[in-house]
Amino acid sequence: MPKPLILLSLPGLREKDVAVMPHLQNLMAGGEIAELTPSFPCVTCPVQAAMTTGKTPFEHGVVGNGFYWREKKQVEMWTAPNECIDRPQLWDLLSHHERGYSSAVWFPLHSKGCEADFVCTPAPIHNPDGSESLWCYTRPLELYGRLRDALGHFPLMNYWGPLSSVKSSQWIADSAAIAARQWQPDFFYIYLPQLDYAAQRSGPDSAAADGALQELDALLGTLAGSMDEAYGEKPLWLAAGEYAITKVDHVEFPNRLLRESGLLTVRKEDDGEYLDPAASRAFALVDHQFAHVFVQDADESIIRKVADLFRGRPGIAEVLVGTQRGQFNMEHPRSGEVILISAPDSWQAYYYWLDDAAAPPFARSVDIHRKPGYDPVELCFDPATKSIPLNAALIKGSHGAPVEDRSQKTVLLASEPLHFPETSLKDTDVFGVVMRHFGLTMK
Repeated sequence: MPKPLILLSLPGLREKDVAVMPHLQNLMAGGEIAELTPSFPCVTCPVQAAMTTGKTPFEHGVVGNGFYWREKKQVEMWTAPNECIDRPQLWDLLSHHERGYSSAVWFPLHSKGCEADFVCTPAPIHNPDGSESLWCYTRPLELYGRLRDALGHFPLMNYWGPLSSVKSSQWIADSAAIAARQWQPDFFYIYLPQLDYAAQRSGPDSAAADGALQELDALLGTLAGSMDEAYGEKPLWLAAGEYAITKVDHVEFPNRLLRESGLLTVRKEDDGEYLDPAASRAFALVDHQFAHVFVQDADESIIRKVADLFRGRPGIAEVLVGTQRGQFNMEHPRSGEVILISAPDSWQAYYYWLDDAAAPPFARSVDIHRKPGYDPVELCFDPATKSIPLNAALIKGSHGAPVEDRSQKTVLLASEPLHFPETSLKDTDVFGVVMRHFGLTMK
């Protein structure tokens, strides 16, 4: 029977970071290390899908952190259930094995409804008055109540937004240890977002980012001890960096350019302007360092106009149209007709209004589901207005662009020699490493 395996999914972890993380070094001592290249787009949901399916977006279908559902003419950010992943994940295959390996899945995106035996992921209750009640989706259903009684509510305010801190990762780690003590799952996937915050807000090599590394390292030391106790032995550990965050000093606003060109339409309401995807001939669903531009009815003349509009723009490194998207395995029906890719030192903001006075109320709040795109400025706070500022220049780190330089690569660590096939791996190879440990063939 193979050892239990714990896979840590760590956004922002680079090989050079390991040198200043003594607890992580101790955990992985005597093991193995490999350079890891995240697949494009190098953002949370697609990379997590790549690691857990062994496939690229062309096959697993997760083309970004959000989707534009053409049939409903609606943008959905961060909330899609597990069925949006079009290929089996590790826990699906493990559960179907003749030995029936058990799995626990802690906090990856798109995990609601997955086949894992044990699951925990944020699922705040949205009340009729617009307020939220803290809660998590769990399997078994009653698990969150037990975790809440032991640890308090999951600190959602520390998971994202200006109050983001190690408290959220600490709760994830502590709750995972509780689950491990009760069930000892054969495979445990744990997402710890700690390194995501300071590196985007202040830059990947800032003093704040260095502090975040030390906090994560201390947390990992405690988690390792808790898991040894829970399993009665030292499990096999894997730590995979999801993506690397690079320094940025430029931001592009695709939707503003589309609006000024007469292609994007807004609804003007009493409290501000709202993007109207159904009425727009083209709009951009932006996501860190790339954007899907969706063109109404895939009109070829509009596609050409959009492509010409962005070619040569400052901060835009590539404009992909049609079959060109295939070079990054993004020629998928869910992708935009045009894909915009940023230069490594630039990123893209979702803003579509031309005057801040016309920005809708959600623009100045932490509102990840209503915004038509990712907004890292939610990590910042304006004390003058006591709200989220409308200043995209505040962001000093980003990710998502295709890997062109070693600074954009991450790392894969194992606590025991696993005989990695190469010293430089792709994120899709993580799937095979786990499968081989359990004696499963790759599909």
